[in-house]
Amino acid sequence: MKAVPHSLLLFAATTGYQIRVFEAAARRLGIALTLATDRCHVLDDPWGDRAIPVKFDRMQESLEALRGLSWDGIAAVGDRPAVLAAAAAEMLGVPFHPLAAARASNDKYLARQLYQAAGLRVPEFFRATFEDDPNVLAERSRYPCVLKPLGLSASRGVIRADNEAEFLQAFHRIRKMGEHSLQVEAYIPGREFAIEALVTRGCLQPLAIFDKPDPLEGPFFEETIYVTPSREPDAVQSELLATTAAAVRALGLYHGPVHAELRYNSEGAWILEAAARPIGGLCAKALRFVPEIPLEELILRHALGEDVSGAHLSDPASGVMMIPIPKGGIYESVTGIEKARSVAGIEDVIITAKQGQHLVPLPEGAAYLGFIFARGNRAADVERALRRSHAELDFRIAATLATFKPSS
Repeated sequence: MKAVPHSLLLFAATTGYQIRVFEAAARRLGIALTLATDRCHVLDDPWGDRAIPVKFDRMQESLEALRGLSWDGIAAVGDRPAVLAAAAAEMLGVPFHPLAAARASNDKYLARQLYQAAGLRVPEFFRATFEDDPNVLAERSRYPCVLKPLGLSASRGVIRADNEAEFLQAFHRIRKMGEHSLQVEAYIPGREFAIEALVTRGCLQPLAIFDKPDPLEGPFFEETIYVTPSREPDAVQSELLATTAAAVRALGLYHGPVHAELRYNSEGAWILEAAARPIGGLCAKALRFVPEIPLEELILRHALGEDVSGAHLSDPASGVMMIPIPKGGIYESVTGIEKARSVAGIEDVIITAKQGQHLVPLPEGAAYLGFIFARGNRAADVERALRRSHAELDFRIAATLATFKPSS
């Protein structure tokens, strides 16, 4: 096995769940890991991680902070960090996804154009701004449709509309979120899937196909359960992988992780996105590779040039449930954690919500209450365990007090 070089630069948001997992993986591998995060650049190392402060929306300024330094590899967690990582990789001469490809994967409109030009199935789509006449846009749209703000990710602001009246409601609701432009797409019926993969010299190496057993039909598209391996027929899985590989080529992704989202119906596979990053949050904990290697360690090895083409999952089946926020309010507490953890097949239950936290559900919000992880011999067993575990949890969420206005 090729010796692992000793330094790597990881781009990530300061509050990202995966940073500590990457740090632990780097220690196991003997890698000197340097973080490049959007931490406060005024205070002296407020997080105690000796990270290089960068700004994901100020590329040239951030690149100057890295100029003259060197690393053996580069990795990134998150869409915006991946774009800056691509620019840094080009400047430093380190293998990663090209900047143009990372930008395209983070641009819903450009990505759709590239997929379409490559002959992939994509819905009808058009771009608009919130200064446009919504009535004209509503008349132009095909129904059912989905409105997607171009500046957000993780299903934030994504709303289905079945008619012009719902279009107008969705348009005004998204505009209140402070967005400037949106994309309108025809709604794609069918089952949804996620694919986790690595790309080496432009060649796709699939790691896992996740089924999303809960129907994602709108009006909002909150993801909940991911389970692997897929229970779909081999022909369906093959088409999902072939479509993902074609999307990778269309974007020009070259070296690094890819997280793809697709739908499948009677017409075949439809590409939703192929992001130049790994699966987000703590969800990567659902994947473990022989011998007991987490996804983060696999990404580090790959970033440093190691041949990981033989990687395969260590569990017959595994999955994660992202615990949805049932209503807005102030998080107080949860009961039933021990019962939830005692369900057969459950590996862990992690509550990430903090007491006193203001909870905002989709489409405005972007967080979850926590995560449930399960492993088993069959995907059906894993899904069943996740649902049973979730049913044991009882969350207390207090209503937000309205601002008091004295009577005149």
